[in-house]
Amino acid sequence: MPRCSGIKRSLAFPNERQYRTRPTHGIGKYKHLLTKEAPKKERQQMKEIKTATDAEYGTLNVKVSGYDMILVEHYSQYIHNLCNRLGVKVAESYALPTKSTEVMVMPEQGTKMYVDAILKTHERIVQLSQLNATLCPIFMEVMLKNQPEGVQLSVKPHTEADYQARFKARPELEGLMAQIT
Repeated sequence: MPRCSGIKRSLAFPNERQYRTRPTHGIGKYKHLLTKEAPKKERQQMKEIKTATDAEYGTLNVKVSGYDMILVEHYSQYIHNLCNRLGVKVAESYALPTKSTEVMVMPEQGTKMYVDAILKTHERIVQLSQLNATLCPIFMEVMLKNQPEGVQLSVKPHTEADYQARFKARPELEGLMAQIT
């Protein structure tokens, strides 16, 4: 008979549970630590638009648009990082739906037009809240000095129409809703 039989079972097999019939009492469960996620209907509600005061601007939209998606994406990322470094609060950063424009060409002889090119316009919004009025000229100058070619930049106050522009129009669904009512 081997001498190992006298050693406790826990030393021989350290990774094995000693009492298989005992409950774990929630060991390893973490769901109670997570914050409750809001329902989707509440998440898509429009946030309150902050009004401007003498010392700071309200909610502003910095709109970056252009034909080259990579330039637009990197420049909006640069603006976001600049805001973080300067201590400007970024409320949201999101993309608007891409818009396509067809360029039609008519030959010298003939009446039929054909598509020469399709231009896609990409837009990104960096939404700022509570931008300090003394910091704004410096912030704007740094943004304009580092603006790449082919990228348009506009800064304007946030409105409810800007919030609605985020979502794609669904004419089929709207037509069905009109039939129901």
